[in-house]
Amino acid sequence: MLTLADVIEGTGGPRIPAWENRTLREVVIDSRQALRGDLFIALRGERADGHDFVTDAFNRGASAALVDRPVELLSGHTFIDVQHTEIKSDWAPVGDNTPVLIRVDNTLKALQRLSGWWRRKIGALAPRLRVIGVTGSVGKTTTKEVIAQVLNIRYRTLKSEGNYNNEIGVPLTLLKLNAEHERAVIEMGMYQRGEIAAYCEWAQPHVGVVTMVAPVHLERLGTIENIQLAKAELVQALPSAAEGGVAVLNDDDERVRAMAGMTRARVVTYGLSPRADVWAEQIESRGLDGITLTVHHGSQSRRARAPLLGRHSAHTVLRAAAVGLVEEMNWDEIIEGLRQSSAQLRLTVLEGPHRSLVIDDTYNASEESAIAALNLLAEIGNGAAAGAGSGMVRIAVLGDMLELGDVEEQAHRNVGCRAATIARYVVCVGRRARWIAEEAVQCGADANCVYTCDTNAEALRVLATLLRDRSVILVKGSRGMKMEEIVAGLTAGNAT
Repeated sequence: MLTLADVIEGTGGPRIPAWENRTLREVVIDSRQALRGDLFIALRGERADGHDFVTDAFNRGASAALVDRPVELLSGHTFIDVQHTEIKSDWAPVGDNTPVLIRVDNTLKALQRLSGWWRRKIGALAPRLRVIGVTGSVGKTTTKEVIAQVLNIRYRTLKSEGNYNNEIGVPLTLLKLNAEHERAVIEMGMYQRGEIAAYCEWAQPHVGVVTMVAPVHLERLGTIENIQLAKAELVQALPSAAEGGVAVLNDDDERVRAMAGMTRARVVTYGLSPRADVWAEQIESRGLDGITLTVHHGSQSRRARAPLLGRHSAHTVLRAAAVGLVEEMNWDEIIEGLRQSSAQLRLTVLEGPHRSLVIDDTYNASEESAIAALNLLAEIGNGAAAGAGSGMVRIAVLGDMLELGDVEEQAHRNVGCRAATIARYVVCVGRRARWIAEEAVQCGADANCVYTCDTNAEALRVLATLLRDRSVILVKGSRGMKMEEIVAGLTAGNAT
């Protein structure tokens, strides 16, 4: 377990033997989550400064807090204010229960340094530990979940929690490692070049999985080529093939496929054609009951089932199967892990008014993910789901897709054209979504069945006039559009 001595040494100070027995239960950044024995790290956020909550963390039982500026504690607290430049190796705390303030240059950078130090220490203690990094423009979180589910059939596996995939989440995940872990699956997101390279420096992955390259965050990175280079930082950081490095690449995405030339690692490809090392055919969507498909690897093939929604989930299955094979699992283990998977985190199906189904895909949106969600809407509406029939009315509620840069108009229009072929009604929310509406009509949608709304509340009022018995409603938009408000309104009966 992580100790106070580890924290001091891992953030740049000397080893203090007197603190080697002060173990820490957990590392937290929210004082409300602090429990007895935790280390609270005071980070500065957009809305709050963690330094203002150090007292709260101590009151809840935290053993120590990492700070980078003086903090005022309430009277009655005994604490030790420590700066690395003043620590001596023979220095000892006042008592075993003394709350400790550890002052560093910058709490975020100290958290990151500590995570890399801890990963190296655990690696030395657990030589069988292998780390799998997952990145890509779309599908990272679900892929991470399914890979971890498969690996956990044989190995004790740690995975990133939720969407802990950034400069804070990756270090926090690494600090959960212990010597009993055999595999760790780390999700890696990014907003700019260099971020994934930094994550890899801390995590030291052996396997890198890349889902796809798409114009997500294009406003930040400028070009699709820059997005490709940012994602390629994962495969570039992998050890050589001789050292056990493996890059698992999407053969169906030319930009991901090109990463084979950017890595020293062994390359394993996956896709929907026999050209890939691990490939699938005979993909069948069963709507809400998931998908079935035949997976091939060399001369071997197996029929697999996974409770994932939509035919596009075949790629997720292939990524997990490929990692399982790379990690020397047998097919029975892989198939069992896929069957057990409960990784459909971002997209959920809820019960709405009039026996309707609400497909909640409001976490975020890009052209690729929006079209995939529309395809799922078509699959459910075509009777693939239990109880669905030809009379089911399909409604697509589509909001602005943000951070798409110069391609934003064309991306919205592409989504609109696809929506026209699938949905009876198209309800568009936001300024950019007007392009969806325009293109839907151009592609054959009845203009009387296409609506434009400025707000989520207005969209709910429109939906109240459209809902019929056993409708299926897709709600999809970028996070900044807060379209979960529409889902909440539908599931609370506000659109009846």
